[in-house]
Order: sequence, then C-alpha cells, then structure tokens
Amino acid sequence: MKGISSVLLLIVSNVFMTLAWYLHLQGKKYEFLQNKGVIFAIVFSWGLAFFEYLFQVPANRIGYIDHGGPFNLFQLKIIQEVITLTIFIIFSVYIFKTDKLQWNYVVGFVFMMLAVFFIFKKW
Repeated sequence: MKGISSVLLLIVSNVFMTLAWYLHLQGKKYEFLQNKGVIFAIVFSWGLAFFEYLFQVPANRIGYIDHGGPFNLFQLKIIQEVITLTIFIIFSVYIFKTDKLQWNYVVGFVFMMLAVFFIFKKW
C-alpha cells in the first residue's frame, strides 16, 4: 500500500513539476502568461513548484525503505524519472500540443522502461 501511495503522490507531484517547468513557455496560448518577463516566469514557476514539493517529499518518505516503504533510493529515482517522462509526454502532446510523439522518443521511452526492469530485477 505504501508503494502505491508513493507512486500516486509522485504522479500528482509531477503534474505540478511539468506545469512549473514548462507552462510559462506557453505564453502565446494563455492570456495570463502573455507579455510577461522572466521574473514573472520564475515567481510563477516557484509558486507551482511549492505544490510539487507538497506531494514529492511525502511520496519519497512514504516510499523509502528506511521509512517503512518498499523502495530504495535507486528505485525511487527510476520511478520518478519514468513518471516524469510519462507526464511530460501527455502534457506535450495532448495539453500543450507543441510536439508530435516521434518514433525516436518512443524508443527512448522503451529504454527507460528497460531501466525500470533492470533496477527492480532481483539478480
């Protein structure tokens, strides 16, 4: 149960992270972002990042083996990276609509999934 809770919190965290990192680049699409300078982008992004950390820190604490969770640091990191990439793809293709999902991106994602396999495999 702690593993599922950790992953779900990481998903929510990554939604905020993706918005914090990339939403300010979508100024032409959203009126409240138009004609804003870099200082606005920084403050806006930090405001969103606050919510990212509200979910990310508990996710890692719940999921970490020394706090009763099922994951070690390497496992937490690879879970984080795959979730980050998945959320980014969803936002980039379906919400921001800035890029197409090309074959080489898919191949890269498959390699990330292979990394998950190797990280979690008990040898």
